[in-house]
Amino acid sequence: MSQVRGHSPDLKAAPLSLLSIIIPARNEQDCIVSTIEHLHLELSLHKVPHEVVVVDDGSTDETWARLTELARRMPELQPVRNTGDHGFGRAVIHGLDHSRGDAVVIMMADESDDCRDVVRYWNKLREGYDCVFGSRFVRGGGVIDYPTVKWLLNRLANTMIRVLFAHGLNDTTNAFKAYRRTAIDGCRPLLAPHFNLTVELPLKAIIRGYTWATMPITWRNRRTGLAKLKIREMGSRYFFIIMYVWLERHFSRGDYRRRPTSIAALSSDDAPAKT
Repeated sequence: MSQVRGHSPDLKAAPLSLLSIIIPARNEQDCIVSTIEHLHLELSLHKVPHEVVVVDDGSTDETWARLTELARRMPELQPVRNTGDHGFGRAVIHGLDHSRGDAVVIMMADESDDCRDVVRYWNKLREGYDCVFGSRFVRGGGVIDYPTVKWLLNRLANTMIRVLFAHGLNDTTNAFKAYRRTAIDGCRPLLAPHFNLTVELPLKAIIRGYTWATMPITWRNRRTGLAKLKIREMGSRYFFIIMYVWLERHFSRGDYRRRPTSIAALSSDDAPAKT
């Protein structure tokens, strides 16, 4: 059961025609093929029109070779290479720039995200929401084999974000989220080059007035390969992006907020101040 926050969905939102799944990958030769095949099968079974855009972010193993081989028999797969500076955020942005869908899901390459949740994301976006944010920490969600130290840091960081923005979302840092293309474009320019993009996108979407809902999702620790998130390297980068968006919220005077299409769509934050 999803938990609705923010605005109600726009019942007159444009129908969606194609879902782009963006998967950044670096040295994922052991799992990338199974991740894509399981995802493609699940989406095909539920008749979700889709493309899978996998961004090879400077792999030094056989990731690219396995992607190009798989693409020969799976036309929905669109492998691209990020030949510029590397980083999770840069890879995701590169994938967004090379995708065609009017809806987008960002997903990890190691199959830690459940492909069944991608179908649920698609259906929720089709109700008219601009964004759908999964949470592992609400009833119906869950984590499997989550390292204790990482769990504690996650809960601390998300509590801080929740206090700063008072938005009710308790899993902001999770990368696995869904957006309409209009919301992605409305959050540009995207600044975060690393995993801090996972907080820049949802926080910008929320403060800029895009409609959103949450739903429970499940996550399991990777079974192959090495985790790419280096917590000690990311603390200051997360802090920078969080404070950047916080400053926009309080001092930009609404310059970047989405413009409502009607008076009825105004929230209390959008409504003009009385003089």
